[in-house]
Amino acid sequence: METDPRPLRVAIADDALLLREGIAKVLVDGGLELVASVGTGAELVEIASRGDIDAAVLDIRMPPSYRDEGILALEEMRAQGSTIGVLLLSMYATPEYALRVMGTGSGTGYLLKERVSEPQTLVRAVETVASGGSVVDPEVVEQLVQRTRADDPLSRLTERERSVLELMAQGYSNGGIAQALFLGLKTVETHVRSILQKLDLEESPEHHRRVLAVLTLLGAR
Repeated sequence: METDPRPLRVAIADDALLLREGIAKVLVDGGLELVASVGTGAELVEIASRGDIDAAVLDIRMPPSYRDEGILALEEMRAQGSTIGVLLLSMYATPEYALRVMGTGSGTGYLLKERVSEPQTLVRAVETVASGGSVVDPEVVEQLVQRTRADDPLSRLTERERSVLELMAQGYSNGGIAQALFLGLKTVETHVRSILQKLDLEESPEHHRRVLAVLTLLGAR
């Protein structure tokens, strides 16, 4: 008889103890295993270097400067070769931060802290980045969609393709997109192929192409 796979091992970094405890409860209740809960990005980088975790959830603004310590920690982990999933949390929907986060490659995400009160959203986001996918908060996606210009690459997309791309940015799989938009799976696959072609994204592993598509959305001005 096959045993169940082990739960995802997660670490949390945030200087606010109460928020750490809230995030921990959501993740543990969602079936994930909490390995560590720390107050700085430097501590998280050390934990990631030991290979003990599958994913990390961390605040963007932490000591000492309360500016971009979380992103700096992410960049350091990637520079060290870590491929764990990393989900950044922020109080504000800042497209520039989201672009910088997603620019580090696959397995990354950017969510607003208010999503902590949406357990399924937070747990799904952690699972998505741990599997190499990408997640961008829907509020950030909405801001970017409203700011796009007529000469942006996104102008090549149909309204339905734009909807599919927005859900891709939020970390939905093709099956999840099909359910959300009430479409057949093959129809979604056709839309995804069309999006990647229209955005002139070269052939490469699927996750990488999806991240590039999200970056195109994030880079729209």
